[in-house]
Amino acid sequence: MAQLTAALKRIFGFDHFRPGQEAIVRDALAGRDLLALMPTGGGKSLCFQLPALLRPGVTLVVSPLIALMQDQVRQLRDNGIAASFVNSGLPAGEGAQRTAALLRGEYQLFYLAPERLLLPEFVDGVLPRLAAGAGLNAFVIDEAHCVSEWGHDFRPDYRQLSQLRRRHPTTPMFCFTATATPRVRADIITQLDLRDPAIHLTSFNRPNLHYEVRPKTKGSYAELLSLARGGGAGIVYCLSRRRVEELAERLEGDGVRAAPYHAGLAADQRRETQDAFIRDDLQVVIATVAFGMGINKPDVRWVVHYDLPKTLEGYSQESGRAGRDGDPARCRLYFGAADIRTAEFLIQQKVDPETGEPLEAEQRLGRQQLRQVLGYAESTECRRAVILAYLGESFTGACGACDNCETPKTQVDWTTEARQFLSCIARLAQRGERFGAAHVIDILRGARSERLLARGHECLTVYGIGKQRSVAEWRALARSLLHQSLVDETQDGFPVLCLNAQSWRVLRGERPVTIVLSAAAGPPASGDEKRSAVRVDEYEPEQGALFERLRELRKRLANEQGLPPYVIFHDATLREMALRRPLTLDQFANLPGVGQAKLARYGESFINALRQYTA
Repeated sequence: MAQLTAALKRIFGFDHFRPGQEAIVRDALAGRDLLALMPTGGGKSLCFQLPALLRPGVTLVVSPLIALMQDQVRQLRDNGIAASFVNSGLPAGEGAQRTAALLRGEYQLFYLAPERLLLPEFVDGVLPRLAAGAGLNAFVIDEAHCVSEWGHDFRPDYRQLSQLRRRHPTTPMFCFTATATPRVRADIITQLDLRDPAIHLTSFNRPNLHYEVRPKTKGSYAELLSLARGGGAGIVYCLSRRRVEELAERLEGDGVRAAPYHAGLAADQRRETQDAFIRDDLQVVIATVAFGMGINKPDVRWVVHYDLPKTLEGYSQESGRAGRDGDPARCRLYFGAADIRTAEFLIQQKVDPETGEPLEAEQRLGRQQLRQVLGYAESTECRRAVILAYLGESFTGACGACDNCETPKTQVDWTTEARQFLSCIARLAQRGERFGAAHVIDILRGARSERLLARGHECLTVYGIGKQRSVAEWRALARSLLHQSLVDETQDGFPVLCLNAQSWRVLRGERPVTIVLSAAAGPPASGDEKRSAVRVDEYEPEQGALFERLRELRKRLANEQGLPPYVIFHDATLREMALRRPLTLDQFANLPGVGQAKLARYGESFINALRQYTA
């Protein structure tokens, strides 16, 4: 323990591990295959970078994101670590030079995209020579959810990575992702042929994030503008390029340093926008969902979805780009009826490119994913609990950091109705049948549909026992049971309901069930808006003169080296600097985020600034 902690401080400047990191590092050092699920901002990169520096050989990191490679290599080099990457953005000669340096053992970590790794000249030529020479430490598969067609970002090239196990059976494989449902996790293990992997499920709960859903009205843009003028870097996600361009133009016209980002823009323009954002020369990026993947900008203070996200899993990852530094951040979703029509239209575009026939399986899955997003947007439950339940994690009680928990609604005891609902699922299961919520509700309400009667479901003992409740009330109960993890739903596009262990606790009378029955929430009152804003502002970074002077120095040093400011030091380190005011190198070395390389490179500059301020 002491040796690991000492290495952590010496190399990365951290005094202790974040939750879950140490156990992952120890399994990696033991050479086990592993699958680690950690939330965005949870520190997953350190979990493979530290073992790579403590074991002989080279660690190959597979990532689909050019921005991620560049960003992580930049930060590693600033910490004095030998790292590099090859990708399609490099001139051919430069890529060849870096590959030659790799074979000479000059790097400890080497990043590349799956399609580059799988090229015959690399997988058949470079890899065997590397294994026989400098040595292969491990394969790291970042964004591992891309291997699964059940994930929200399936990439066929990732499926081919299974050949790494066949070619290099003794080299451990470390798989990391920030988002994966239980089904996707199982698929990762199968597709990559992981052998008795150590599975680490770090909590996906991000306590520093505040979640809210607001109705999309004519006043939504004014709310967005107010949020931007309140300060802090922000990302606005939209479904269409046209919406991206419109919002970017309006915000720029209103004096906000904003720019659009979508696939229709030239690559150079997208790169310039991305670089300006991570270097704090741009405050707001308005983008389609592609933006942000692989960008390790820790100080994004707010993320707004101006349109409905495509999936709840995608929303979790996109909103999770806020507050990666652990400071409070806001995640806001705007929701209107027109969004549903747009989403349905996009689902209908999933057709065979040759025949034009609907891809029924994909459309069915798309509609299930849409229902899950709508369930979140319309929910009266804790927003955090809804997201975590989707990701397979339970959360009980009020989080105190979402709109629903900040404005508690009246809870009603619906234990009897819940037992009726779950009992209907159990009766169907006894007959070897499974159905979705709509059919269960039809049975409980005594419907006479052809489908119900053809299956003899009017003979069930639960038939018609719920006539006193409306369809809307039963649907609200079904959503609440799912959000409270009191029933499960399959994720294959056929959303049938299944009982779980918690379901049986309800049926046995061991657990009561309360739900909220209310209309969709309207816009918050001005008092609620003010109170919520004050709550977040109370915890924003210190805005004192010394803190600002340190930020200015950081920005100047970053510009001189062509680095994003956060690569030098995070805001958290600057806050500690302003608080402790170290005036010697020994004192400076005790700051969080200051390792040996950063102490040597930046210590004197910041100490001089502190001395001048205190003189």
